[in-house]
Amino acid sequence: MNPERGGGFEHYNFYHTLKTMNRGGNEVIYFAVDELIRKESKEEINKKLLSIAYAEKPDFLWFSPGGDIISKETVKELTEKSGATTMIWMSDDHWAFEKSSKYWAPLFHWVSTTDSKAPEKYKRIGCNNVIKTQWAYNPSACKKIDLPKIYDVTFIGQPHSHRRVLIDKLIKNGINVQCWGFGWKNGRISQEDMINKICQSKICLNFSKSSGILWKELANLFLRRRMYDRKIMINSPRRIVDNFKAFPSTMRTNQIKGRNFEVPACGSFFLTEYADNLDSYYKIGEEIVCFSGIKDLEEKIKYYLNHEEERERIARAGYERTLKEHTYEKRFNQMFKVMGLIK
Repeated sequence: MNPERGGGFEHYNFYHTLKTMNRGGNEVIYFAVDELIRKESKEEINKKLLSIAYAEKPDFLWFSPGGDIISKETVKELTEKSGATTMIWMSDDHWAFEKSSKYWAPLFHWVSTTDSKAPEKYKRIGCNNVIKTQWAYNPSACKKIDLPKIYDVTFIGQPHSHRRVLIDKLIKNGINVQCWGFGWKNGRISQEDMINKICQSKICLNFSKSSGILWKELANLFLRRRMYDRKIMINSPRRIVDNFKAFPSTMRTNQIKGRNFEVPACGSFFLTEYADNLDSYYKIGEEIVCFSGIKDLEEKIKYYLNHEEERERIARAGYERTLKEHTYEKRFNQMFKVMGLIK
């Protein structure tokens, strides 16, 4: 969590859900690595994590990938000696499997992944306790609010990959698009303000490509920045080879993210690029709408701006499907049942 920016995604969605799900029956210890690194060394953080785990004796240890702060040695010790079931939530296996996932996964009892093709990859390296899951939404952080629709088209997120180019073309062609997020002139907004903007939008845009920027990805083949001290390091030969294997996926991958569920959960019309496995969660054209390329995007924006009744019918259908099936509590309970943590 960055105090200047407010809580992060995991704070609002994972921590809140784990704490309140099943009528608040879980005792949750929040070990926020991104907060600790501001005042403690990597070595101190690893010692503290081991100390807490041995003192509190948790039944379950959940890890979200966080760079290189928590060491592999610490994870290995926790899995083998703490008595807790350990799991890591892998959300970028579409492009990060060769780079990092395949090295971290064997250290845990369980792996969850949002990539439909990843379970088979894990099995090939001997990881059989793999759960295919997906992003979702947290009802306490994301909900429908009855506000006037004052924005024609909005986008909330960073302007990486092809996003700025597409939005600039839309604006040039007379479509009124408002953008928020780090890198846009409107700047970042809080979680609460984000929900308000979504609810005030006739059309909410979403782009599914991973954040591959060519020059950055080329540099990342050979260089990396350590998370805990921000120092730039030269990659090892093995890491360079892995980066080359992952490079095509890094530049071309379309994947589901949390926004795919947050916008429908607010009852707003969702217009998104298609992403891997998206039609397993929504009926395309009936609950959400997908586009392919700038021409299709522009045509669909103009069509749905001029067909309010149809637009609102699709938004309602997406809203009802999301509330019924796509909460984090449902996702997590499904995972915990597979792992034998709950009946």
